[in-house]
Amino acid sequence: MQTIIFNNYKFMGHDIQDVFNRIKEKKKELKDLRAVCKDVIDSSEACKEVNEKLKVLREKRKQIMAVVQEQCSGELTKIEDLKIDIESDEDMLTDMAMTKYIKGESIELQDQYDNNYEPVFTVKFKKV
Repeated sequence: MQTIIFNNYKFMGHDIQDVFNRIKEKKKELKDLRAVCKDVIDSSEACKEVNEKLKVLREKRKQIMAVVQEQCSGELTKIEDLKIDIESDEDMLTDMAMTKYIKGESIELQDQYDNNYEPVFTVKFKKV
């Protein structure tokens, strides 16, 4: 895996590190505001009452779902298998598109309704 280092890279007058820091600050502020709102909600008596009713309904739903899952065990197994197959095919499609992109080849896809698709690439950062 190749690591690309963006030291002193400027994009439209912005330093990449400054933008990264600004995002981190805004995420922290968002987290703090959500915590304040959660505290206010948690102190509400009406909300506590609704949460208790919700717990009872969730338990009832869980029981119903267990019965339904017993009746549909074959279908549920097929669903899980299809999910795995789709995920595998999506990974292969991504790898194939990236290989074509790196080679400079055009990437054109079309569905059964003649809708055209083009690849969309994103960049994410993770802590190392």
